[in-house]
Amino acid sequence: MPYLGENIKKLGFGLMRLPQKDNIIDIEQTKQMVDTFMAAGFTYFDTAWAYPGSEDAVRQALVERYPREKFQLATKNAAWINCETREQAIGQFETSLRQTGAGYFDFYLLHNLGEGRTRFFDDYDMWSFVQEKKRRA
Repeated sequence: MPYLGENIKKLGFGLMRLPQKDNIIDIEQTKQMVDTFMAAGFTYFDTAWAYPGSEDAVRQALVERYPREKFQLATKNAAWINCETREQAIGQFETSLRQTGAGYFDFYLLHNLGEGRTRFFDDYDMWSFVQEKKRRA
């Protein structure tokens, strides 16, 4: 079975720190950046539930403006941020789908493993959650 990302160019567009205007994400400038990236033949975008405003920005600058089959989108789960239950951690997935409007994710990552954070993924059995999502894809 071929690797899912084998045809994706090796440069991705990270949406962690986007340009701001008056302390909010500058969507128009982000749209220009997305257009430039796509025009250069790149298609991989990376956002996260934990990046304030990023998933909304990717919806406006990418998802609402390009056919879904023309790009790959990754987002991330941060079970260690404000989650006290497995349901809250799993809820980040649906929140991310709603915020991005993407319909599906090409990649869903467990974010920032290590130090004291990995235990949240263990405690909430996020490993089983992502395996089940992959089986259903």
